[in-house]
Amino acid sequence: MTNPFDDPDKNYTVLVNAAGEHSLWLSGIPVPGGWDVVHGPRGRVSCLDYISENWRDLRPNPAARRAA
Repeated sequence: MTNPFDDPDKNYTVLVNAAGEHSLWLSGIPVPGGWDVVHGPRGRVSCLDYISENWRDLRPNPAARRAA
């Protein structure tokens, strides 16, 4: 069985939560609570490029850590 998130021919979106964490998400699947679409729908490479360019620090942002 293949992972649908590895399919380069599907459209994806990039999600971000309040902690600033990013997620690659298949277009057409409902967005989970607490996450917002910030890029897409686009191809997989475009979405991965967006994540690479916009999520520099993989740790949650300090404001989100204080609020938790």
